Amino acid sequence: MLNSITYAAETSPFHSFWMAGYECSDKLNLHRKRVDLLTETGHLQHIDSDYLLLKPFGIKTVREGIRWSVVETEPYKYDWLAVEQMLQSGKRNGIQQVWDICHFGFPDDLDPFHSDFSDRFVALCCAFVKFYRSQLPDDALIVTPINEVSYLSWLGGECGGTAPYCAGKGWDVKYQLMRAYIKGVAAMKELDPTIRILTTEPLVNMVPPLNATNEEIEEALKEHELQYQAVDMLCGRICPELGGKPEYADLLGFNFYYNNQWIIGQQGFLPWANLEPDPRWRSLSSLLKEAHERYSRPVLLTETSHSGTDRPNWITFIAKECQLLLEEDFPLWGVCLYPIIDRPDWDSLSYWHHSGLWDRVETSDDIQQRMLHRPYAEALQDAIGATNAIMNRSQSNTLL
Repeated sequence: MLNSITYAAETSPFHSFWMAGYECSDKLNLHRKRVDLLTETGHLQHIDSDYLLLKPFGIKTVREGIRWSVVETEPYKYDWLAVEQMLQSGKRNGIQQVWDICHFGFPDDLDPFHSDFSDRFVALCCAFVKFYRSQLPDDALIVTPINEVSYLSWLGGECGGTAPYCAGKGWDVKYQLMRAYIKGVAAMKELDPTIRILTTEPLVNMVPPLNATNEEIEEALKEHELQYQAVDMLCGRICPELGGKPEYADLLGFNFYYNNQWIIGQQGFLPWANLEPDPRWRSLSSLLKEAHERYSRPVLLTETSHSGTDRPNWITFIAKECQLLLEEDFPLWGVCLYPIIDRPDWDSLSYWHHSGLWDRVETSDDIQQRMLHRPYAEALQDAIGATNAIMNRSQSNTLL
């Protein structure tokens, strides 16, 4: 196996198995307009009350983001006020915060091809670590340097959906992002060797069309393999000139949604409900096992959700897959519901996805309120009970 570090003697650093993620993208959208979802969703304004909503579900760990375009007010100068307020809220409410340093957004004057991109990103990483330690000197610090490098490379490098607004440049964008990512990890670990690095890459299954030719089958296998490029760079398996090391692939996070199983060449995907069984469909548990076997590190499902009325069915589906893994003592260390609060579409802010545990409701005086989606909540409580029972049983057996 690639990574010689074993997890057998490790314990999870996360305060809860079930986690919540708050949308924190600050990227330029398709229309080159800045979208700040931390404020659009009202989370920044209502962070204390949002955290209080988590308590009945026993959720004590959340994913948050610092918003690069906001904190770096000019090159190499930073304003940490909003991050400080978020840290204080986490401390008040007993919430562990896992931090994205870059969640899809760069400052106006930067993109991955800019000559200063890596230097500015490394400086941001170091400034964040120093600021965090000035506020919480003894807490565990878990960071994701750049969220979903693979997706961001496709969005900005292939289909012109965000900066740098290119086509046919996906690999080049990915290479530049990972150059900065790896340098950032090295710099942060030099400042604080206790930092944990959490990757958050899409988990996909690329399949050929039905009745595929041998060439289509080979192409699907090749495209399936491409999903691992970012983490392979991080651990030095490919592009060793970037400085990746096995220990940088520390905690393996994977994001999985209902449309993550793609039919190559058709712009279509396999239906997750699978009412008519499709031999090309793969279970989530098998995909997570494949990823774990590749890197031999603990695994998390760092993003998952569905929209609309399918929310409870989806979380039940996810929980069953998690139960299968936990029953086998597979090192699955967490599942993050993302987004936990409903969010608008990046490219059309008037359209809300209805994908959260709570929907947003606007009152007549423009005050945002949260409305619990009860079928989702009931399914989640069942899921939490089932996974907790397995983990408690496993812990009891370990103590015997």
